[in-house]
Amino acid sequence: MAAGERLEVIATDAGSARDIPAYIKLSAHELLSYKEDNGEYRFVIECGG
Repeated sequence: MAAGERLEVIATDAGSARDIPAYIKLSAHELLSYKEDNGEYRFVIECGG
């Protein structure tokens, strides 16, 4: 992905609520939004440069 592009990740693993934000903090990417609804975890990530 190119810098500035966005990716939506949809997961059903409750651990993703911890793991994905932790990974983002170690990367050049940015977590734009996070939502949990009925066992579904949605993340919108912007690719960093």
